[in-house]
Amino acid sequence: MDLDEPSGEPPVRQPAPQQPEGCLVVAIRLPVRIVALVLVLPVRMAWDALVVAGRLLNDILLRPLGRALLWLGRILVVLPLAGLWRYAVVPLGKALALLVRVLVLAPPVWCHRHLLTPVGHALAWLYAHVLTPAAVGLGAALAWLARYLVAVPARRLYAWVLAPAGRAIAWCVRGVWRLLVLLVTGIGRVLHLVARVLRVLVVLVTLPASALWRWVLAPAGRVLAAVGREVGDALQHAWRIAGHLSLAAGRILGTLLRWIFVEPARRLYRRVLTPVGHLVRDVVLRPAAEAARAAGRTGRQALAAARASVRQARADVRRLLFGGPRQPQPVARREPSGRGTRTLDSSTTALTKD
Repeated sequence: MDLDEPSGEPPVRQPAPQQPEGCLVVAIRLPVRIVALVLVLPVRMAWDALVVAGRLLNDILLRPLGRALLWLGRILVVLPLAGLWRYAVVPLGKALALLVRVLVLAPPVWCHRHLLTPVGHALAWLYAHVLTPAAVGLGAALAWLARYLVAVPARRLYAWVLAPAGRAIAWCVRGVWRLLVLLVTGIGRVLHLVARVLRVLVVLVTLPASALWRWVLAPAGRVLAAVGREVGDALQHAWRIAGHLSLAAGRILGTLLRWIFVEPARRLYRRVLTPVGHLVRDVVLRPAAEAARAAGRTGRQALAAARASVRQARADVRRLLFGGPRQPQPVARREPSGRGTRTLDSSTTALTKD
């Protein structure tokens, strides 16, 4: 395989070579980072505490409040507006569209179809057969008038007035141009002299300024840039370290809270309150519920018996006062009753009667 051929793998980016650091940078870095860590650590811990508090506030208060507000907005605003749009605005719009179509659009269409179109055809016929011949004659008359009233006077005005005036104006313009050339030439010479003077002044000022920049301001700027860069790096490094420390402190605090409050409460609930609750339920509540149900059942039976007794006593009193119910009277029939039905073995027939 040829080494010059490109391979399918993407090229690996080489890290940029680090610039050599001087002794001043190394001497400044460690104290600055220590001071930045001491200053940034409380800020980072306070920031993490505020973030946790904000999340808790969002989960406990703001999110339910937002959902409640969204529900209220949907109930109080969206649904009434939707109903208003569906049952009021849309029918009203359709009615208005129908009125506009009937009262606004239909009359112009009828007017255009039945009035303007015939009038337009009549005007077109009038233009083609009347106005066009008249316009031709009128055009010829206007052309003759324009020739003798405009063209001839204009030609004479140009020859006798405008041409001499133009020659005079051209002579004046040439004189003004020469004057401007003289002024520009003089101004250019003055500017050239001023430029030479300024060049001398620049030479006298630039050299000291260049030396000041090269030997004083540039080294001071490098030192200040190194200090600022180290301070910025120290603040970033201190912020990261403070974040790790704040996270560790938060985890330790959470673990302590879990060991001190959550675990004892969970064990108390699981090992004490739950068995006690089950015991109270099995020993007290269930027997009490069974007794209450039995008492209720007994009470209902006693009440039913009392009602039946009262009903029977009332029936007896009514029977004593008003007598018993009237018995139905038997109806006379030609056929015998069921017990005395006639059979062949019976002696009541005419054939077997003595």
